[in-house]
Amino acid sequence: MEVVIGWMFAFTWAMVLVLQCGGVELTFELPNSAKECFHEIIEKGTESTLQFQVVTGGEYDVDVTLTDPFRNVFYKQIKKQYDSFQWTAENTGEYVACFSNEFSTFSHKLVYIDFQVGDEDSLPGLQNSQPLTQMESSARENHVNLNAMSDYQTHHRLKETQGRRRAQDLNERIMIWSICVTVAIFMVAFGQVFVLKSFFSEK
Repeated sequence: MEVVIGWMFAFTWAMVLVLQCGGVELTFELPNSAKECFHEIIEKGTESTLQFQVVTGGEYDVDVTLTDPFRNVFYKQIKKQYDSFQWTAENTGEYVACFSNEFSTFSHKLVYIDFQVGDEDSLPGLQNSQPLTQMESSARENHVNLNAMSDYQTHHRLKETQGRRRAQDLNERIMIWSICVTVAIFMVAFGQVFVLKSFFSEK
């Protein structure tokens, strides 16, 4: 019984820490001819990571720029579908990540971003260099596994959304093409009837 309680405690501890970890992860809609920016205060020497992926819309591409507190662009991508960029802040201040769809006139995009700043906090009580107990080792392992599980779930959700959207687009195109073919068949059929009828009409 004590072993079961210990495992439940370790799992709950790791789950709470996963939910409390820092970073910004969201999906937002980017209208056509629009630009959206996200601001983050980052301390000097802090490692940060920006990941993004266009989930739906148009050719699944977007323009991305990262600027430092002095508004110098140190990362720029043109019509990119997805990417991951990691850097270390050279100055303390406001860093801005901008996503632009200004080149698109008709299609709006759905964009997923994961803006992580700094390293993840260590498990409480495990910062020292003392040997870990079995429960602490289990908690750390569960913590790592839950993080990996969350990343895999996010990846598969994005793939599923992208695949469903492409299937819907393909279905709409097939429907339009089928309607056009049906109309063409009826026009040809009526044309043939009138032509044949004209052969047997009295002159």
